[in-house]
Amino acid sequence: MTGTPQQPQPVAVEADFDAAPGMLEGAMELTIGPKECDLAYWITQVAQGTLRERGVTGHHENALVPDFLKAPGPLREALVLEFGLRALSEEIATRLLAPYVEIAPSILEMEFYSTQLLDEARHARVFRNHLVELGMPEATLMQDIEEMAVEFRREVLQPVIDFTLDIVQKQRDFYGGVAVFAIVIEGVLAPAAELSERKWTPLSPATGEISRGTSIDEMRHLTVANTILRDYVRDNPAYRPRLLEILRSGVDLWDSIDDRKFVMHREELFQKGMHEHAGLIADYEIWPGTRLLDTTADQRYAMAEQWTDKMAAARLADMGLPTEVMVSTTAKAPA
Repeated sequence: MTGTPQQPQPVAVEADFDAAPGMLEGAMELTIGPKECDLAYWITQVAQGTLRERGVTGHHENALVPDFLKAPGPLREALVLEFGLRALSEEIATRLLAPYVEIAPSILEMEFYSTQLLDEARHARVFRNHLVELGMPEATLMQDIEEMAVEFRREVLQPVIDFTLDIVQKQRDFYGGVAVFAIVIEGVLAPAAELSERKWTPLSPATGEISRGTSIDEMRHLTVANTILRDYVRDNPAYRPRLLEILRSGVDLWDSIDDRKFVMHREELFQKGMHEHAGLIADYEIWPGTRLLDTTADQRYAMAEQWTDKMAAARLADMGLPTEVMVSTTAKAPA
C-alpha cells in the first residue's frame, strides 16, 4: 500500500534560487531567526528548494563551463585561485562550527548551526568540484589547493582560526562566537562573495550559479545570526559591553591581516582576462550604471569594501549597536 503523493511545498522567497534577493539586500533587510530556520526548514527549503537540480555540483546540468575556462589563461588562473582559496576557507569554516553545535544553548541554535556546518561543507565541496570541472586533476586536488594556499592559510586563516577558537572553544562563549563568525568573518567576506557572483555570471553560467547558491546560504547565515544576537542583547543587556569588546577585537584582527594582496592578485588576472572576452560581457552592469568592462581591479575591491561597511551599519543598527564599533583602532597592514 502506498501513500498519497505529496505536492511539493512552495519554496520560501529567500531560499528560492531564482526569486531570492541578492545577498547584500537580503542580509540587510530580511528578518528570520533560528525558530524559522530549523532542521525541517533546511530539508524542505534548502535541500529540496535552493538546491533542487543543483545538489551535486552546485549548478544546473544545463549551466555549462565555457571551454576558455578549461584552457590556460588569466581568467582560468583567476578562477582557480579564487575557488581554491574559498574551498579551503569553507573547509576551515566547517571545522570551526563544530564547537558551536556542541555549546549551543538550545535545540533551536543547535539545529541551525548544524545546518550551517553542512552548508559550509557543501560550499567547500562545490568549489573543489568546480576546479575539477576546470580541468584540475582530482587525484591531486587537495594537495594542489594546499600548495596554492600556503601563505593564505598562514597569514589570513590561521589568525582567524586562533581568534575564533579562543572565544567559542576555550571561553565557551556561544554568543561571542556567533558575533565573530557572522559579523567579523562572514560579515567581511560576504561582500566579496557577492562580487564573485556578479563578475562571473556573464562569463560562466556554471560559475555564476555556484556563487549564487552559496550567496543565498550566506544571506541566511548572516540574518539568523543577527536575530540571535539582537534578541540575546535585548534580553541580557549586561552582555552588551562584552559583545562590543569582541567586535572591536575582531575588527582590529582583520585590519592587521593583509588579505588585499591575495584578492588583488586574482582581480588583476580577472581584469586582463575579461578584456580578452569582452564580447561575452558586452554591456553587462556589475552594479547599477556601471559596466563590468569599465571597472578596474581597484574599483571592484573598493566597492566590496563599501558593501561591507553598508551591510555592517544596517545589521548593527538592527541590534541597537553603534556602527563605530566596526572602526579599527589599529593601522591596516600595508598593501
